[in-house]
Amino acid sequence: MTLYERPLIEAIAKHLPPSAALLELLDLNGGAIGAILSEARADLDVITAVPADDNSVDAVVAFDRVVDAPFLATARRVLRPGGRLIAVTSEGEARAKHVEVLENAGFHRILVETAVEVATPLDGVLPVGVLLRGEKPHTTDDTFERIRVASDQDAAELDMNTYRGRYVYLLIKQTPNKPMWAMRPEEAIHWEAVGIGDVLLAFTSLPKSVSFMQPAVLSGWIAGVNKVAKFKRDTVAGWATHVLLNPSLERVAGLEVSFRVIDPQTAEKPDE
Repeated sequence: MTLYERPLIEAIAKHLPPSAALLELLDLNGGAIGAILSEARADLDVITAVPADDNSVDAVVAFDRVVDAPFLATARRVLRPGGRLIAVTSEGEARAKHVEVLENAGFHRILVETAVEVATPLDGVLPVGVLLRGEKPHTTDDTFERIRVASDQDAAELDMNTYRGRYVYLLIKQTPNKPMWAMRPEEAIHWEAVGIGDVLLAFTSLPKSVSFMQPAVLSGWIAGVNKVAKFKRDTVAGWATHVLLNPSLERVAGLEVSFRVIDPQTAEKPDE
């Protein structure tokens, strides 16, 4: 491993796209990238062989690979709509030509930047490498349909006892309904999670929770929900309550909505 290889690969993590409970990641470095990223992300399903099927992976990652037309065409083919190519090089500088190359290959929402800044005793902060990120365009302008591309990858009505994902997501009514920067020191945050009777509703991914919440709120069946919060699966499983995982809206719509008080301190920090 070269001097800055690990921090360069770790820089990829914050650029991974929203996904279902498992993020399907094609590692074009034979698994070396996936091994490092998996140390912090237990939800990665790392593959190293280029799939034959189109639109089949959430992310394509590469380190010090030649980013040419064949490479980009392969990445775009296998990515699902909304999926991302994230490539890092250990040398060079971010330039406009990188953006042009990605645009010409059919990517959008492009980001090209210095990959990492490393503190050194002699040179201070040293910029190292280039990170290139491009997203495969969605096939629709409908935001809800875009969310469903990821949410439909997770099965409905799973058993919490056999679910082996690392996290679950809850629909939260936060009082007061303010961002953290607007809170006064004397104000306390109060959270309540959505349930049906004594059963708590939970979801295996952010897209799954949003795809349920949007029509539920728009129809007026659920009111007051203003946040989706992320929890470790084991935290929620340890609560003395029944959990319905990935409920279908058709099954529960019209039933009496309940709210359970939740300690905000038990939640995970929001994803970047």
